[in-house]
Amino acid sequence: MSNDKKLKAVAFGEVLWDIFGNEKKIGGAPLNVALRMKALGVDSNMISCVGNDADGEEIINEVSKLGLETNTILRSDDFPTGLVNVTLDESKSATYEILYPSAWDKIILNEETRELVVKSDVLIYGSLVCRDEVSRKALEELLHTHTYKVFDVNLRKPHYDYEILQHLMQAANFIKFNDEELMEISAALDSPYNTLEENMNFICSLTNATAICVTRGKDGALLLWDKHLYENEGYTVKVEDTVGAGDSFLGALVTSLLNGKEPQAALNFACATGALVAGSAGGNPEISIFDIENLINKN
Repeated sequence: MSNDKKLKAVAFGEVLWDIFGNEKKIGGAPLNVALRMKALGVDSNMISCVGNDADGEEIINEVSKLGLETNTILRSDDFPTGLVNVTLDESKSATYEILYPSAWDKIILNEETRELVVKSDVLIYGSLVCRDEVSRKALEELLHTHTYKVFDVNLRKPHYDYEILQHLMQAANFIKFNDEELMEISAALDSPYNTLEENMNFICSLTNATAICVTRGKDGALLLWDKHLYENEGYTVKVEDTVGAGDSFLGALVTSLLNGKEPQAALNFACATGALVAGSAGGNPEISIFDIENLINKN
């Protein structure tokens, strides 16, 4: 990517409310990625759909306050704004009940959304949005563009199947897994390997992806970039909740790499960003560059 112009990114997929008991926070993995990239200076946009209801109006207002344009977040009269019931276990790891159908299951493209993707440098998409045929077909159309494509694997049972995952991986230039997702998908594709590094190379051999990253929770992440492996062993924080940590990690990593940052430095920056999100409540806490660099330097 060119370093002499501002990076333009667009995320496609779910925008919703994460419900924590009596509290709700704006979320959805693609939105979290777009918001973190926006906070890091990227010209970010979001293609999604909300219901023509109070929850949808509130999301539009919240997204606008956070600095994203909202004209490509469409409205549905037929389906409600997405809601996810989040449960945290003793280690503050989250499990999700994702209500279906939601407005983001029914994203329909128009000329504005198509043109937005064509004019962007990078398209971020995940697997969850493909649980419904309507949004899946819209995404498939966008995957035919020449934009750099980042696939955020986001396995949420029962909302995925391996044939669709293979198709999404084939379209991607860059694939992000967590460690469990990589091992599950590799096994489903008959991998003979047992380690993360071997399976990262295995996925590369089956797809057109030139970059793969794998998050390992508190143990940091691995990055396969230009056939070289980079590793970060993680940063210690007191975990508030894990919601959105991987999304902010991805947003920080993609931003850094596509702006020309050296891969090890980009991975360190992304791991510190994800750690600070895990140390804060909700998926989109405000985090400064100073805080990120301070955490890196302390370690």
